[in-house]
Amino acid sequence: MKTNMVSTLLLGGLLVACSGKNEKKTTTENQEAIEKTETVIQEDHSLKSKLDAKKANFELKADDTKKRIYKEGIESVNNSGITNTALQVGDQAPNFTLKNALGNPVSLNDYLKKGKVILTWYRGGWCPYCNLTLHELQEELPNFKANDATLIALTPELPDQSMTTAEKNKLEFEVLSDIGNNVAKEYGIVFKLTDEVAEIYNEAFDMNGYNGDKSNELPLAATYIINQNGVIEYAFLDADYRNRAEPSELTTFLEKH
Repeated sequence: MKTNMVSTLLLGGLLVACSGKNEKKTTTENQEAIEKTETVIQEDHSLKSKLDAKKANFELKADDTKKRIYKEGIESVNNSGITNTALQVGDQAPNFTLKNALGNPVSLNDYLKKGKVILTWYRGGWCPYCNLTLHELQEELPNFKANDATLIALTPELPDQSMTTAEKNKLEFEVLSDIGNNVAKEYGIVFKLTDEVAEIYNEAFDMNGYNGDKSNELPLAATYIINQNGVIEYAFLDADYRNRAEPSELTTFLEKH
């Protein structure tokens, strides 16, 4: 119910903002809409509610050009069909060995010997949606461990950048640098940004510098649960980077399987 209230507030704000035929939404009204949304968020502790708040703030503050560019960027990913061609439930998860933020090698198979693995990707420490997600995953970590599951996060960022993200979010799980998105490509979740989105990202925070290449490629914010036989049991795949797997729902899945 509270999540629906967030969506209602967002829609209401957009309708007023878009009714420019007669009047424009004032800065004061924008701020009031944001505050109302934040009040609902404080009462709803789900990740989705927090992500919805970010979306609402963006829609109220961003100019029309940026909204169009980002909207077309998401549509491009959706039209590519990547969520259908990526690895799905029932597929064998490719093993990999990557270095963590401390430079130590981490193998998927090594962790699968201990129990199930929750494998998730985030775009980078520059992404506010990713930082919210990482924080919420950290909060849910005790429940993952209680169900004998290990959480591993992959990012295309260079090791120094991933360490900064891990430190900033006080993460207590493995954060691995998937340089060049090599592992993400094996899972079929890599896409190329539109030129306009890539230009904004590189001008705003030097995405290419974060990743150490100029491919302008990113992974979906995908999440998999892999059983000890290396088979994918759960898959969250969404073309919209603002949508993420709900941590509490991952715990529920683990409890039932």
